Amino acid sequence: MSDMSRPALSALHQAFRNSFAALESKQRLWGSELAECSPLLGSLGNLAEQMRALSNVRVSSTPLGTFPKLEERLRFKLQEAADTVLEKLNEKMCRLQSARDAISNQVRSVVQLYEQDATSLDLQAVTERSAVTPSVADMLEWLQDAERHYRQQFLQRKVLLQTLRPNDLALLESLPERWKSLESPDGEQRITETLCRVSFFLELQ
Repeated sequence: MSDMSRPALSALHQAFRNSFAALESKQRLWGSELAECSPLLGSLGNLAEQMRALSNVRVSSTPLGTFPKLEERLRFKLQEAADTVLEKLNEKMCRLQSARDAISNQVRSVVQLYEQDATSLDLQAVTERSAVTPSVADMLEWLQDAERHYRQQFLQRKVLLQTLRPNDLALLESLPERWKSLESPDGEQRITETLCRVSFFLELQ
């Protein structure tokens, strides 16, 4: 490695440490927020089933028909409850977006630093690895893969929620399953493996 590469490589390594530490933190946050979405989605599906059941029954023809505007009030209560759940779900999406943005910003800063110092880094500096320090090329690839994973995961979930319509009961009922189908355990596993690969590197100062 040339003497010219050493300062640039040192700065780049510190940027990698910051980015992988942030990735580790945001992966935990992402998993926690995503887990809290599941009961909300279940509640939404249940409310949709109740709305459908209400639509299939003529309340006026039952003993409850003596209560004025009961069906209208029940429908309003169910819709109000669904709106509340959707609001909480949107709050979770905002937190997921915040985690995604934090990861994207970290990766962008590393890439910009690498591009800024590219002329100072020789081929050996970029490709050399040791038992505790992965190569610059590997770490760049791992961070970009992680950023891509969370970007796609967030976008797919955002698009799914944007398709919801209050009167589309079939879609509301199927939402929990459709949401679950977007999970990417392989993607999360790759990120966990990446964090294991850099664990010793993160401890170096």
